[in-house]
Amino acid sequence: MLVLLSPAKLMNFDDVATPTPTQPELLDRAATLSKTTRNLTKTKIQQMMGLSDDLAQLNYERFRAFDPENTHGKPAVLTFAGDVYRGLDATSLDEDSLNWSQDHVRILSGLYGLLRPLDQIQPYRLEMGTKIKTRRGETLYDYWGSDIARALNAALETSPTRTIVNLASNEYFKAVDKKTLKADIIDVAFKEEKDGKSRPLFMFTKQARGKMARWIIENRIDDPAKLSEFNVDGYRFVKSASSETRLEFSRPQPAPKAAQKAA
Repeated sequence: MLVLLSPAKLMNFDDVATPTPTQPELLDRAATLSKTTRNLTKTKIQQMMGLSDDLAQLNYERFRAFDPENTHGKPAVLTFAGDVYRGLDATSLDEDSLNWSQDHVRILSGLYGLLRPLDQIQPYRLEMGTKIKTRRGETLYDYWGSDIARALNAALETSPTRTIVNLASNEYFKAVDKKTLKADIIDVAFKEEKDGKSRPLFMFTKQARGKMARWIIENRIDDPAKLSEFNVDGYRFVKSASSETRLEFSRPQPAPKAAQKAA
C-alpha cells in the first residue's frame, strides 16, 4: 500500500537532523525537464504561473541554479511546509518512522515527477497544472506521460496489497496515468459539519490529508481495511457515505478561533 501526497509551494530549507537522504528515482527525467525551465525568461515564468515580480524573479533564479548532480539537497518530506505538511509534521517523526515512510509514501512533483520522503530536493516551484512546452507536449501531464504510473507500479511490486491511498489533490493525481497504473485506488474525503450540513473545506482537507498520512506512518498501516479506523482531530468514518474505492470522514467544524489557529 502506498500513500500518495501532493507537494507544497512553501518550502523550508533550514538544517535539521535527518536520516541518510536518497536521490529521486526519476532524476534523469527531471534533469531533462530542467533544460527547458532553465531557459524560461522571468516574464514567461510570471505569465505561466501568475506570480508577482518578486516571486517570478525568485523562481527564475531557482531554475537557473538547479543542478541535477547536486547532492546537498534536503529530504522532500522535511522541506515541503504547506498545510498538508503541517498536518504531517514530519520533523517530529522518529527515524524509524521516516525510514518506514520511505517505502510507503510517495509525493507527486511537477519537477521531479515522483518523490520518496527522503529524496533530496532543491528549491523550486513548478505546479503540475502548469502549461509548459516540451518535446513531449504542451503540459507537464504530457511530459510525465506514463512515467509516474510506472514508478508507482515498481514501488508496489513488493507490497502485499497493490493499493494507492490517494491523499493528493486532483491537479496532481491527474498526472498518474490510470491506464498504466496497476493498482486499486482509494480516494479519501474529509468533511466539516455545521448547521446540519456536511461539506469539505479546502484548508481543513489539506491538513487532514497530512494528519492521515502521519497516522498511517505512526501506526504502520499497510492494510487498506484498517483505514476506516482513522480518528484523529475528531474525524470519524462515515460508512454510509463510503465505498470500497472512496472513504469519507467527517467531524464537527472547528470554532472560528481554532480555525484561525489551524491556518
